[in-house]
Amino acid sequence: MKEQNECSLVSRRGLLRNAACGFGMLGLTAMLAEELSGQSVSNNPLAPKTPHFTPRAKRLIFLFMHGGPSGIDTFDPKPRLIQDDGKPLPFKQPLSFAPEQTGGLMRSPWEFHRYGQSGIEVSDLFPHLATCVDDLCVVRSLVGDGVDHGGAVLELHTGTLNFVRPSLGSWLLYGLGSENRNLPGFISIKPTLEHGGAKNWGTAFLPAYYQGTAIGKSGMKTEDLEKNPIPYLHNNSLTAEQQRFELDMLQKVNQRNLRLSQYDSDLESRIGAFELAFRLQSVAPEAFDIRSETEATKKLYGLDQEETRSFGWQCLMARRLVERGVRFVQCTDALPGAGLKWDQHTDLVGGHTKNAREVDLPIAGLLKDLKSRGLLDDTLVIWGGEFGRTPIAQGRDGRDHNPYGYTMWMAGGGVKRGFVYGATDEFGYYAVEDPMHIHDLHATILHLLGLNHEKLTYLYSGRQFRLTDVYGNVAHKILA
Repeated sequence: MKEQNECSLVSRRGLLRNAACGFGMLGLTAMLAEELSGQSVSNNPLAPKTPHFTPRAKRLIFLFMHGGPSGIDTFDPKPRLIQDDGKPLPFKQPLSFAPEQTGGLMRSPWEFHRYGQSGIEVSDLFPHLATCVDDLCVVRSLVGDGVDHGGAVLELHTGTLNFVRPSLGSWLLYGLGSENRNLPGFISIKPTLEHGGAKNWGTAFLPAYYQGTAIGKSGMKTEDLEKNPIPYLHNNSLTAEQQRFELDMLQKVNQRNLRLSQYDSDLESRIGAFELAFRLQSVAPEAFDIRSETEATKKLYGLDQEETRSFGWQCLMARRLVERGVRFVQCTDALPGAGLKWDQHTDLVGGHTKNAREVDLPIAGLLKDLKSRGLLDDTLVIWGGEFGRTPIAQGRDGRDHNPYGYTMWMAGGGVKRGFVYGATDEFGYYAVEDPMHIHDLHATILHLLGLNHEKLTYLYSGRQFRLTDVYGNVAHKILA
């Protein structure tokens, strides 16, 4: 009787609207049929899409060093700092996070050496990564807008300092879809929940289909993640048939609500998420189970050592996931809570030394493993933080934030190998040659994956939005 009353109150316009939305049920039916037939369907929003042009890379791994590693202590040597160690900065200091603690110029505590045929200089902080230098494209001229961590992290991930915008991974999924319908197309491993939190892997106004999936959080023990990487994935109290029955009933309720309301992308996405979760149960356990890896591979990533085991597991998982068609994987090196692992305002030597020891071997292992498997050619790997550090001391033995000229590096995925792009001034404070703003970085990443950043747009609130807003230039000099 209630159903009849609901139907009798529907207007002609509402009837047409509901009838149109009712076609969503056909989508669910097709999804269920796909479960049986194994065939793809064209109405799947995560289905692979044709890029704007032939891509150089098919997938992306981002190694995020939360807190801001120092470029002038890692990949951008500055002899002038050795010469003028302790002297005052010879020009006006730009906006700083803590200007009252400013000291004099401070030389790097580490020695730099040339490696490989390219002769790129790398500091003693990264002896293992130095053996991969001929595969690196070192960008020494990054420029951002945020002096504080919150704004800088958000800009790095979403292109904006202070607005809620879709993340880079969500834009990639929106533009390219996923290559594996049984795994999320965008995964963030052990992300920090600070400085934007879920916004850094969120969709904002893009349909929720393109949301990133977080695996654990910063500070979570590796052994706990190995046992249960995706909480609530397993339900040992129900058989697969019982779960399928419950899911079908739930989907019927969701579809009914969808028909009785206006278009709701969140509800549509929730329907798809339940289906993905059901399929995940048969695929995810194998993907996250590293027991099939050889002891040599585990050692390559540093899983046999306590100090490298945590980030080594992340890097190994990144390889396993991109190998299975995940479009974008982010690994985060962060501390529990605040996450600011590379934020050495004091004790630069102790902090950067410890941090580098924990990630150097795993990152080198990842690059070597990808290369040996033929994956590096079409997998873009990026390393870096939200900004760099100042050439002047903070207090006696630390460095402040520096977004005006800092270092990141790329590898594989269509970038030149054994190549240095851009330069900072002789002190390492400002980018003075080929500055690459965050918008330019995003434009270049999208270009490498076959997307024109000016054409990858989404209509929202009467305006066409894009990751790079109204900015961004592709750095063509780094393209192989």
